[in-house]
Amino acid sequence: MTIELRPELEALVLKDIQLGLYGSVEEYLEKAVMLLHNQEAWLSSHRNEIAAKIEEGWQAAERGEITTYEQLTEELRRRKRA
Repeated sequence: MTIELRPELEALVLKDIQLGLYGSVEEYLEKAVMLLHNQEAWLSSHRNEIAAKIEEGWQAAERGEITTYEQLTEELRRRKRA
C-alpha cells in the first residue's frame, strides 16, 4: 500500500520519529491506525449513549437550564479550593 501525506502531516510524523517516540514511519502509522480504529469502535458501540446525552443536553437547554462560562469557571474554582 502506498500512502501520500500532505507535507504538513509528513512533517509531523517525521518530527515525532526524530523525537524518538517511534522507530519508523511504519511503526508510527501502525499506532495511528490502531488508535483511530479503537476510537471508531468505541464511538460505534456507545452511539446510543452519546445520542441520549446529546438529547438530554438539548432538552435542558430548551428548558433554559444552561450554565454560563462564568458559572462553570466559578464552580471549578470552588471545587479546586475544596
